[in-house]
Amino acid sequence: MCLSIPSKVVKIDTQRNVATVDTMGIMREAGLDLMQEGDVKIGDFVLLHIGFIMNKIDEDDAMESLKVYKEILEKLDEEDRKQMIIDDDNCENRGA
Repeated sequence: MCLSIPSKVVKIDTQRNVATVDTMGIMREAGLDLMQEGDVKIGDFVLLHIGFIMNKIDEDDAMESLKVYKEILEKLDEEDRKQMIIDDDNCENRGA
């Protein structure tokens, strides 16, 4: 099962068509190819799937989702926490 963790856009590289996003403290790049040009801005919260931004999410909804994720993560050890966030990009359900 894939769960997309809300991520905050912190930088946009229009030359490469990627955004740098902060996913619960982990910075990574995500492609903008699935979004209309100019639709994603710095400060937006987005959902990712297999390394691409697939849509924007309302900030209130993002905060509520992150609160639930934090509750789940508190029950895991540090290595499992990091791996859960990293695995968010490696969803096995790529064809769905």
